[in-house]
Amino acid sequence: MRSPTAKRPEQSSPEQPEQSSPEQPLLEMRSVNTHYGAVHVLRNVDLAIYKGELVCLLGGNASGKSTTLKTLLGMVKPTSGDVLIDGEVVTSTSIRYRVLKGLTMVPENRRLFKRLTVKKNLALGAFLRSDNAAIVNDLEWVFELFPRLKQRLNQKAGTLSGGEQQMVAIGRALMSKPRILLMDEPSMGLSPALVKQNFDLIQQIHASGITVFMVEQNANLALSIADRGWVLQTGQVVLDDTAGNLLAHPELRASYLGDT
Repeated sequence: MRSPTAKRPEQSSPEQPEQSSPEQPLLEMRSVNTHYGAVHVLRNVDLAIYKGELVCLLGGNASGKSTTLKTLLGMVKPTSGDVLIDGEVVTSTSIRYRVLKGLTMVPENRRLFKRLTVKKNLALGAFLRSDNAAIVNDLEWVFELFPRLKQRLNQKAGTLSGGEQQMVAIGRALMSKPRILLMDEPSMGLSPALVKQNFDLIQQIHASGITVFMVEQNANLALSIADRGWVLQTGQVVLDDTAGNLLAHPELRASYLGDT
């Protein structure tokens, strides 16, 4: 397991000018607008995620959550604005380049190669790596997180249960040795018991030192493990606060947590 990293440092006060400014964001969106044809999906979105954080993005259907992740990874190119990794503008770079920079995603609905074995699906996660000894170590770590996968190595991914397929999808992403893990609806299609287990694993992955940015409709669970969160509504960020404050926010509770 990797050792945990520090949380984002606090902003220096005016009375302490000698202190250094906060570290730059690990992953950033600056004034991003994204369109699908004539449809304006993301509207001037600004996001900043710092090393060691677990941050969630909440919102209803068609609010732009998945498009945010696809724009960050390079699957969708923004109409305007920029995506940055470690302060470097990567807006026009390939998905491959961003993966090499440490960004990877566990996609919605897993998106496994169902005719390939579990072993081959996991190996594809390390496709861009050449550090063979480290790959072996990371595979062992995946097996520590998901012991069942070691028993299913030669089984075709499409024959696994939904929970097991989610394990493969997360394991495949971890095999790329990410610094930033994007997760698109990790609770989708899972039973309540598996959802709780899945979120426990997300916390364990985060505690290993990986920064996590999670899109999730289960606002209660997401905020229960997150440091901070944003709420998207029709492509715009309408709330941005700590997880605790968002859990207590009356508008959020009425709209996403089932309170009246």
